[in-house]
Amino acid sequence: MRDLSQPAPVHTAIQDFMAQELVQRQHAAPSATRLEESRGAGVALREELDDIVDSLAPVIVGLSHAIHGYAEVGWEEHQSCAEVARVLRDHGIEPTVGVFDSPTALRAHIGTGDDSQPTIAILCEYDALPVIGHGCGHNVMCANSVGAFLALAELEKRHPGLLPGRVVLQTTPAEECSTAKEILTQRGMLEGIDAAIQTHSYNHDLTHQTWLGVRRMRFVFTGVPAHASSQPFMGRNALDAASLALQGIGLLRQQLRPMDRVHAIITDGGTVPNIIPEHTELKAMIRSKYPETLRDVVARVEDVFRGAALMTGTGLEIIPDGPVNDMPVRDNGPLLESWTRAQAARGRDPLPEGVVSETIAAGTDFGNVSLRVPGIHPLIKVADGDVALHTREMTEAAGGPGGDAAAVDGAYGLGCVALDYLMDPAYRENVHADFEASGGVMDVAHFWDKQ
Repeated sequence: MRDLSQPAPVHTAIQDFMAQELVQRQHAAPSATRLEESRGAGVALREELDDIVDSLAPVIVGLSHAIHGYAEVGWEEHQSCAEVARVLRDHGIEPTVGVFDSPTALRAHIGTGDDSQPTIAILCEYDALPVIGHGCGHNVMCANSVGAFLALAELEKRHPGLLPGRVVLQTTPAEECSTAKEILTQRGMLEGIDAAIQTHSYNHDLTHQTWLGVRRMRFVFTGVPAHASSQPFMGRNALDAASLALQGIGLLRQQLRPMDRVHAIITDGGTVPNIIPEHTELKAMIRSKYPETLRDVVARVEDVFRGAALMTGTGLEIIPDGPVNDMPVRDNGPLLESWTRAQAARGRDPLPEGVVSETIAAGTDFGNVSLRVPGIHPLIKVADGDVALHTREMTEAAGGPGGDAAAVDGAYGLGCVALDYLMDPAYRENVHADFEASGGVMDVAHFWDKQ
């Protein structure tokens, strides 16, 4: 018998099998599609951008290390924001800090043009996780975005008037603890933006990985208190309702789709055991792969809670988190082809969709952006395949050699995508045709009004 004073060990065989499956799929799958050499920006411009990025490597890596050291959580990234602003000013670019009523968001732009010319935004995250720091590698992602922006600024400086449009650098705080991109978007962040790009740190180079939409919710049960021994029959037990709700979620899971997720905790379960609990509260996160299936699974979970209230004679309040939460990411095919071509030039070979198991899925508020304008959120390798996001091992990798290499390579990748988009009108048309074919602009802000 195992030692019951300790949790049972976790069986890790599944990770070995998934690693084997990845190798098998990688051998069987075709390489990710790359943009043709004749498309996008010319070879000479891309090579010059490559040289510029290499010359900026100390700045890019230095920024990554600085952000890694600050490790500020969402909405508190004051030093990180100031560091990005300092780096921009050192290169002759004056940002606007505190945009869209967010003290830790800044914005800068290069290039010129009126509304008839295209604008592409490079988004930038730099918040860390509590306790473990940059276990999601946002320091690398920040360096990717700022490095790409600086490289394009230098290219424009060398060739005044080169860019037929604008590049916007927009920092976006609080990805880990909030849906800040939705909040900033509702305040105007995407006005005048035609496309948006950003990387994500990972343990593989990957064009696209499943990013689930998520709905964050609170459920409050209200009962009737009574003496739990002398008059329990006079009470209505709010803790019973919470317990039944969790059981109902457990039974519901058999009928959920493979890419649905429901996880909930009781945050208030009563006060003392000899009083029938009058008040209990649960927090839940409900996830799914598509907006339509997310709406469906949320409705089913809400019904579970309503049923628990009916069974226990308690009141129920359903409280969704304020703004629209993370939506599924819709990656743009032509933009990904540009990214893949650029990464190949840096010696990386991003895996196509379907090689890495879909079961390894989380969420990001970049999805809210990608349903409004064409966008990509490719993943760049900073660690070995057995190192997972949101771990101390990933924190170490993000501040180590793997993170440094990814910081520079990703900066070139994003710079190339932006350059290809601005310099080739026919390619740009393909980007927007792909976006329309994938569903076009979604009214994200009012998504939950249409249940």
